[in-house]
Amino acid sequence: MINWTVKKFEELSVHELYAILRLRSEIFVVEQNCVFQDMDNKDQFSYHLMCWENNALTAYTRLIPPGKVYDLASIGRVVTSQAARGSGIGKQLMEKSIEEAEKLFGKLPIKIGAQLYLREFYNSFGFKQSSDIYDEDGIDHIEMIRQ
Repeated sequence: MINWTVKKFEELSVHELYAILRLRSEIFVVEQNCVFQDMDNKDQFSYHLMCWENNALTAYTRLIPPGKVYDLASIGRVVTSQAARGSGIGKQLMEKSIEEAEKLFGKLPIKIGAQLYLREFYNSFGFKQSSDIYDEDGIDHIEMIRQ
């Protein structure tokens, strides 16, 4: 059974926060072999969209209000567990993230910093490339905006 929840940072339980940080570390640090500071002091002003399946966190995004990182609202730290891949959860995660961002911040444009290899995936949700390619922690990225 899949359960979606959105919480402000201060509403997260210690168990939820631990699951979020663990999943982000498993994928962004270990799987992608990228040494970087994941805890960047942006979690505190963000909303956290979590997908729980059988009490395990399988997908997650961080929803950031406009004016905090970009002038626009933002979706970041988009991650799915290895076990959930191929199930369509990534697509559901982005659809739910856009829906929740619009509920929280209004139907405003959304800006993301995306890994370059995922450009077509994000294009399918209406995001368009808005920057040149740049290096972030050894991985090619682009900024994208959904109007």
